[in-house]
Amino acid sequence: MGTILALVIPLVAFVVLAAAFIVLFRRASRALTRTREEERFRNAVEDLAKRIDESLAGVIERIDAVRRHQLDADAIAPNLEAAHDAVGRYAEEASGLRGPVPADDVRASLLEELDRAARALEMVAHGCTLLAASGGRHRELEAQTAIKRGYLNTLHAREAIARHADDLASSRPAEQRQWRSRRQG
Repeated sequence: MGTILALVIPLVAFVVLAAAFIVLFRRASRALTRTREEERFRNAVEDLAKRIDESLAGVIERIDAVRRHQLDADAIAPNLEAAHDAVGRYAEEASGLRGPVPADDVRASLLEELDRAARALEMVAHGCTLLAASGGRHRELEAQTAIKRGYLNTLHAREAIARHADDLASSRPAEQRQWRSRRQG
């Protein structure tokens, strides 16, 4: 009996330790997978935000030049169209982003800001059309107002997208992020 006990006790201890090791290994594996997924999502958002920033920066400069009467309104029509197309492609890409659980809130915020940028670019295009066909002082004021409002909304959307990417990069929990584009009712 003593020799059987001497064999069974180490064997039971080995099985218990092996089971504990397997449980810990599975948990560590899940945590590592989750971390990789979060990092992949974070990198994708940062890359997208960087490309959006570069695209909008160029068109914002051109719109500002029209606002300051340094360029004709007709001169930026191709830029506005290209930026609008790019914003649409970025929105498609953002809607396809898949990531960890808080990804839905980040994806929704990016899509909201991209939609805001698209509407702002349409407003600038409308203002440029009015300015090119200005038929009096009233139409010119309306055109300038549309261009200025579109410029500011494009600028604010660009800044908000960069802020969203920075918040995600800093790994702040969703509750601590400040989504300034969401308006309180």
